[in-house]
Amino acid sequence: MGCMITITVKWDVKPEYADNFLELTKEFTEACRAETGCLWFDWSRSVDNPNEYILIEAYKDGEAGAAHVNSEHFKKAMKEQGQYAATRPKVISYEIPQDGWNDLGEIEMPDGK
Repeated sequence: MGCMITITVKWDVKPEYADNFLELTKEFTEACRAETGCLWFDWSRSVDNPNEYILIEAYKDGEAGAAHVNSEHFKKAMKEQGQYAATRPKVISYEIPQDGWNDLGEIEMPDGK
């Protein structure tokens, strides 16, 4: 098993863009999801703050992560998407020895699985 890259980005979106933010980032999202090394690229909207979006993305290894940040669609998005942000997006990035999601062992499942 190699080391995958996981990235979480918190976006504080300007109110005037909040309701159509996913549409505004759709082209970028689709391009990232189509990358060979992308494991997932998923947006969520906060239930507490309608102007906050969280992006959770993962890449199969460092090489895939590097290909992502060096891609033309990434460079284009970094030039254009700042206009939608109320503040500079915050990021957490890790390289971890996994190749996908692990089961949450602590939860009790009715069927024991």
